[in-house]
Amino acid sequence: MDDYSNRLAATKECYPFSKWAEWRIEQHTKSALNLFGEVFNHLIERLAALGEQAPESDKIDAFRETVEALNALNEKNEILIETDEREDLCELCNIIATAAAIDPAKYGDGEGPASEWRDW
Repeated sequence: MDDYSNRLAATKECYPFSKWAEWRIEQHTKSALNLFGEVFNHLIERLAALGEQAPESDKIDAFRETVEALNALNEKNEILIETDEREDLCELCNIIATAAAIDPAKYGDGEGPASEWRDW
């Protein structure tokens, strides 16, 4: 793996999903938490496949697809993403964006790429 792919893979250490499981909230089923992990694993894989030198617009498209997938998860269960989860997900997107050589402050009025498309 190259340095770029390693940086992206290292962001998995920032996944908040195991912390969420400890909250013992009804909507945080193992299945739901696994889906969050799958969505972000796909984002990291896609960014790695694009490569560090890919146009930023292509990388941002990957974030758009990720946020739209999260929107779809939240549509199925409107209490799945509440304030704490929203903050964690936005922060995680910013961490991954930074690893992908994207300045999160350029998107979502300075809040990061998740804020461009999120419904939660």
